[in-house]
Amino acid sequence: MIWLLLVSIVWAFSFGLIKGRLTGIDPSLVACIRVLLALLVFLPFFRPRGLRGRDALTLVAIGAVQFGLMYVAYIASFRQLAAYEVVVMTIFTPLFVSLLAEGPGRAWRAWSLPAAAVATVGAGIVVMGRPLESVPWTGVGLIQLSNIAFAAGQVAYRKWKHKHAGVSDARVFALLYAGAVLATLPWALPAIGTIPSIDTGQWLTLLYLGVIASGLCFFLWNFGAARTAAGPLAGGEQP
Repeated sequence: MIWLLLVSIVWAFSFGLIKGRLTGIDPSLVACIRVLLALLVFLPFFRPRGLRGRDALTLVAIGAVQFGLMYVAYIASFRQLAAYEVVVMTIFTPLFVSLLAEGPGRAWRAWSLPAAAVATVGAGIVVMGRPLESVPWTGVGLIQLSNIAFAAGQVAYRKWKHKHAGVSDARVFALLYAGAVLATLPWALPAIGTIPSIDTGQWLTLLYLGVIASGLCFFLWNFGAARTAAGPLAGGEQP
């Protein structure tokens, strides 16, 4: 549980960086660069020996959803929503974790109800704070897609790890980031030509987000998620 709390604190500083420092860079390119940097961090730890091909493909697929699809939708939502609105909308993630981990019949326990109430009120603030015709429905849809992808990925990894308790997380985690790169690269390719226009400050921001907020923190999040009950796990939000 301590890993989840630590990561949540680090992620709290990422929202403003994405909205304030990376404006003007294609969202899909930002997503691809972040997961590529994360992959480079964990490649030295990769040890495929003894890992079955089916398990490797499973981990690649999990990473493609949890980090790849999630980031493409998440970062794109900043074009439609203010940073605080993105924060509010990520509160829905605990509900998706609950539903995916335990099913509709068991998800609505006491600790889920406050999260549902906060999420509903927060979404209402975003929607009702504007005239109906100006509500950023595209942004709302993108952030919910991001929430579902992040929830599905962490639940899937938790289940996989429980079946492979003897496998070190660090040894295989590069596969998840490889899946994320494969998922984000097609979306980022049209913007590859804009890379020279990224300034030094933006590269430093991307380096921090890719190595720390993505690389280290996603590893610690899934490491903690695999060792935490579904209830506490549902408290997380993506950066």
